[in-house]
Amino acid sequence: MSYAQNYETYGGFAADAAVDERVAFIRRTYLHLLGAILSFVGLTAVFLSTPAICNPLMGLLMGNWWLALIAFMVVSWVARSWAHTAISPAKQYAGLFLYTLMQAIIFVPILMVASTMGENIIPQAGMLTATIFCGLSAVVMLTKADFSFLRNFLWLGGIGAMGFVFASMIWGFSLGIVFVSAMIVLLSGYILYDTSNVVHHYRTDQHVGASLELFASVAMLFWYVLRLVMILQGRD
Repeated sequence: MSYAQNYETYGGFAADAAVDERVAFIRRTYLHLLGAILSFVGLTAVFLSTPAICNPLMGLLMGNWWLALIAFMVVSWVARSWAHTAISPAKQYAGLFLYTLMQAIIFVPILMVASTMGENIIPQAGMLTATIFCGLSAVVMLTKADFSFLRNFLWLGGIGAMGFVFASMIWGFSLGIVFVSAMIVLLSGYILYDTSNVVHHYRTDQHVGASLELFASVAMLFWYVLRLVMILQGRD
């Protein structure tokens, strides 16, 4: 379906909407993002504090990381498809929750390890992630710049990063501080891109899908910021 047909069938783009409608769309998007983050925090807290859940998850994920990664990719695709559907609001919310749940599950091992290294590591990583996200979001919101030109660069960077991850799993080498730092830069680009899309390229009824994309980038940024903090803590 073309952009013109999309516009006529489902409603206008936020960039072309009236100011109050555009502001309402952005507010809904970030409220849903906040809801996804709080749900993620709540789910991970429950998982980590409940041995009957945490122990089986640790055994399943650590013993079958390949399968866990493939399952995460499949579930992510399904969740994104649901969240972006224009037909059923219930399905949109189901997609957002499914993605949040899968992120919470996949984070269990790294959060468990981080919690054993020091009680301040996770809060520090969370604060750094929030600072980076808010700073980059402010750049987009204040400048109104369109960062959609980053799409191909981010796609190539993501493919390259995935290649390094798979290579490290096959040959057993460590993805050190240089790779982790590069991933933080890459994911910062994704946040610029996703935030720009919220301002310029989403329809005003796509707040659930937009919030999922933002949450995906924030979650992965948190993953690598946490990895960086853990590496630096291990060197002290």
